[in-house]
Amino acid sequence: MSKTRRFLIVIAVLAVAFMFLFPSIQWYFLTPKEDQAIAVGSREQIREYARRMTYLVITDLKQKANEKDTSDLSGQKTYRLAIESAKKAYSLAKKPIPKSWDAVAILSAFSSERAMFDSIESRYREYVLRLKNVHANAVQLGLDLAGGMSAVIQADLPGLAQKVGHDLSPAEKEDAMKRAVEILNSRIDKFGLTEPVIRRQGEDQIYIEIPGTPDPERINSIIMGKGNLAFYIVDSEASAAVNSYLSTNPVGIDEQTMTVDKPGLVPEGEIVRKVYKKDSYGLDEFTGEYLVLQGTPGLDGSHIQSATVSADPITGQPETNFVLDREGGEIFYALTSANVGKTMAVVLDDRVKSYARIQEPIRESVRITGFSADEAESLALLLRTAALPISLSVVSQQAIGASLGEDAIGQGETAILVGILSIFVFMFAYYKWAGANATIAQILNLYLMLSVLTAFKLTLTLPSIAGFVLTTGMAVDANVIIFERIKEELRAGKSRAAAIHAGFDKAFWAVMDSNITTIIAALFMAQLGTGPIQGFGISLAIGNMTSLFTSLFVSRLIFDFETDVLKTKHVSISWRIR
Repeated sequence: MSKTRRFLIVIAVLAVAFMFLFPSIQWYFLTPKEDQAIAVGSREQIREYARRMTYLVITDLKQKANEKDTSDLSGQKTYRLAIESAKKAYSLAKKPIPKSWDAVAILSAFSSERAMFDSIESRYREYVLRLKNVHANAVQLGLDLAGGMSAVIQADLPGLAQKVGHDLSPAEKEDAMKRAVEILNSRIDKFGLTEPVIRRQGEDQIYIEIPGTPDPERINSIIMGKGNLAFYIVDSEASAAVNSYLSTNPVGIDEQTMTVDKPGLVPEGEIVRKVYKKDSYGLDEFTGEYLVLQGTPGLDGSHIQSATVSADPITGQPETNFVLDREGGEIFYALTSANVGKTMAVVLDDRVKSYARIQEPIRESVRITGFSADEAESLALLLRTAALPISLSVVSQQAIGASLGEDAIGQGETAILVGILSIFVFMFAYYKWAGANATIAQILNLYLMLSVLTAFKLTLTLPSIAGFVLTTGMAVDANVIIFERIKEELRAGKSRAAAIHAGFDKAFWAVMDSNITTIIAALFMAQLGTGPIQGFGISLAIGNMTSLFTSLFVSRLIFDFETDVLKTKHVSISWRIR
């Protein structure tokens, strides 16, 4: 491979790695702690925070205006988002921008208090949700480093007994609980380093720990997501009648039981459900519309065989595609054949998420639109893991602190730094300036390992730190093999360029063999192991793969730079070779 191509590959890899690693840098080093605390909250908490802060800012501005306070507020963080909103309002209204941002100047930017509230609130919302997205793309710390969430889940065994129509035997109870644990594990542990703790607690409870910054939405959307999807035929005439009645009698429906107080409005055996859409915070918001559905679902989610997310080729909107099993396909075909021209509603956990007119019979492949991208992905994820055999409910849920916390992180950082410094001292003492070459390669190796960790959304734990430290010590072996080969070529009387070229070429397969065997062992640990063993195995495999790149590409590029750019004639690689 030419030197130019090798240089371009190294630059491209480092640039891509930085792109993956930047969210971690932004989150852990550039985001204030108080903003982090807000961003990791639930969307309900973020909405409450945005509205509360907007209210406080507007109230304070009005008070300053009444007091005729003309002080410039542009340097104060409290009013930063309000001033940004005001600038945009002035720009849209094509008014001149004030030279000084006092309270009157900010308030005068808006046509009404409602417009001001909505504009400033949207700034707070966008800011916090942007930070939340940064956190989602940053390196996540495991439960042993940064705490996480714990929850006790109650299994509804009596409900399962009622569903199957007989009392459960001990074997049936055991099987139901085992399946529930397996499905919860598949929902949570999608990546090798998440290391969730999922274990039975008593006869009918499951204890769960999820590492990372506490986020209540993870419990609600992943653990407790039942995938309770059902398709209902809509009674359009009854729906129109119910909406017409409730438009003039808003208290005419019991929100708990969803029953309308006017007799005969809802036919016997049919049910009423609300229609929801996502608001600007990504939360379900009642649209004000009700649908009357047939009391029995035409098809439930248990027949869904697979689920994927794609984009509509025309609108570009996300859609969830389900493939039904053979029995479900026959049921759905009969249902849609008998109801062509009628409306079918998609109901998820008793909420109408989407509805559309049946244009033609559908057999096995079902496409559902009306979801946000995140919701469509979450829905597909939940349904891919199959329906839970038993209903679950949260008994207790709490955020828990790290078992080792900052001390463990500090010790891990110290171990890595000591390892690198020890390698540098040894390599420099034994290989002179070539030892510095190896040290630079190892620093870039750590950089690439963290980037891969972030790219695959894996979690950093104590075992993974141990894998990194071990990799740091092992990775220099490749440089040792290469350097010894170069020394042999120099002893044979070859020039610097020829010795480096031959040294890397002859050491290539020896380096590959030693690393491939370690990678194979690490992958077996990652595949067959669980918890800390799996985390250690994956971090070790990542480290060996990245060390191959730094040893064979980066180290050689440094040598070539010295030869071609610095015009160095000799190789500083041994005290006994001049």
